[in-house]
Amino acid sequence: MKNIVLLLFLAVIFTAGACKKDKTSDRFDLLTAHVWTSDSLLANGVDASGPGQPLEIFKGDVQFNKDGTGTFGQFSGTWMLADNDQSLVIESTSLPNIDYLATHIAELTETSLKVTLSYPSPPMDIRMTFKPK
Repeated sequence: MKNIVLLLFLAVIFTAGACKKDKTSDRFDLLTAHVWTSDSLLANGVDASGPGQPLEIFKGDVQFNKDGTGTFGQFSGTWMLADNDQSLVIESTSLPNIDYLATHIAELTETSLKVTLSYPSPPMDIRMTFKPK
């Protein structure tokens, strides 16, 4: 009887040790798998990525590091998934007039990242698309 209890105990310990405790979501894995580069940066349906335009700071490469840090065009900060991985929140002291951006993930695949948000002042509907570099 002691041998059966010992075997069961060892089996439980072995199984618990074999389980991956820090499983990441598919969206987390997709975001961190690539360096993304901006494809289009639109405000109210118009390109807003040129010099002096409101989305110019997002132009270029975006990298989501697994530790929650990242670079987003011309600035750096932290990021996290929210709302059951449906939203992407970026925080940075480099963002103009705000501390963070909360975006809706419209599409996230191996070949495409599309986020949308409404910016309050001045009011803009923003759509940013990125592709793997």
